[in-house]
Amino acid sequence: MTLRAYVWGMSTVTFFSIIALVAILNYIDPSTSGVIGKSLFFLVAFFVLSGFFNLVLLWLRKRIITTENIHANVGLSFRQGLLLALFGVGILLLQGMHLLVWWDGLILLGGIFLIEVYFVLKS
Repeated sequence: MTLRAYVWGMSTVTFFSIIALVAILNYIDPSTSGVIGKSLFFLVAFFVLSGFFNLVLLWLRKRIITTENIHANVGLSFRQGLLLALFGVGILLLQGMHLLVWWDGLILLGGIFLIEVYFVLKS
């Protein structure tokens, strides 16, 4: 798969995820939808954030690194985009349960950081 096809596909998935998130925010009432509505919101928010972070990180790497090496960094951008999205959804989940305080956010960030360190050391 070429880089252009990957970016196009990721942009398309992110665009449709944004449309789904807007639809969820407009048509689903969190107080009456129960667990299914909230789970759907967090799942779609994860897709939106992971696509956005993936594209931004890939764009930053493309501007910094030469084009020969950008194909080797697609997996790195994907993994880091997923981890940043996991952090964002974790923060939203903690806020939704009224448990978010600054040290909980720091603990979540530390956990995400440890996962990234594990993958960096493993490769």
